[in-house]
Amino acid sequence: MIRHAGLIARRVEGLWRGVLIEGPSGAGKSDLALRALNHGFRLVADDRVQVWVDAGRLYGRAPDGLRGLLEVRGVGVAPVAVVAFCEITVLVRLGTPERMPDPATEAVLGVDVPLLSVDPFEASAPAKLSRAMESFDAAHKRRI
Repeated sequence: MIRHAGLIARRVEGLWRGVLIEGPSGAGKSDLALRALNHGFRLVADDRVQVWVDAGRLYGRAPDGLRGLLEVRGVGVAPVAVVAFCEITVLVRLGTPERMPDPATEAVLGVDVPLLSVDPFEASAPAKLSRAMESFDAAHKRRI
């Protein structure tokens, strides 16, 4: 299955864990991914993400032809170092977050993934992604 989204990853306990970033065209998915690269994340996929399930876990990678490319609005498409694939442990939906949201999940291909709303243009957005990855225990599908 292909999703209109971006996917970034960072190493957590020796494994690449990912944040799937979704939002409408022009919402800031690539911009947030670009800024997250300066906060210890690596690109997996920009604009389109191929997702699949294996052993009850959700994974993602870039479709062939898009691997290693990141759209930088106003500059063009830039080559960047990538991670070939990763487990998706957090789903981010771009928008205006609630001040104190209740924990939420969304099923993707039958796998419940912690869901977080993020304003992609807040200066703290990349730090919030890191914090979310530390706050969710994907293996047990719960908030720590």
